[in-house]
Amino acid sequence: LTTVMNIKELPNLEVAGLMTVGPNVDDPERIRQSFVQLRSLLETTGAELNSDKWSVLSMGMSNDFEIAIAEGATEIRLGTILWGSRKA
Repeated sequence: LTTVMNIKELPNLEVAGLMTVGPNVDDPERIRQSFVQLRSLLETTGAELNSDKWSVLSMGMSNDFEIAIAEGATEIRLGTILWGSRKA
């Protein structure tokens, strides 16, 4: 929260929310728990910041976007599902 408050004071930056990449595991409940924690942090810090612009919850990628949406994501990243896997 201290970092967000410090960034909020900078004239040319606007922090609008939080972002996470879920754990790279096969356990949907573990992934869900990480998204639940970030949503909770967004809600807690939003109340502290008293900002109506604190609403972005960016989480979820091609392999876990359904879980992210169910847990309140407002932005998801779907690279692999749209363009395929990256070449090594």
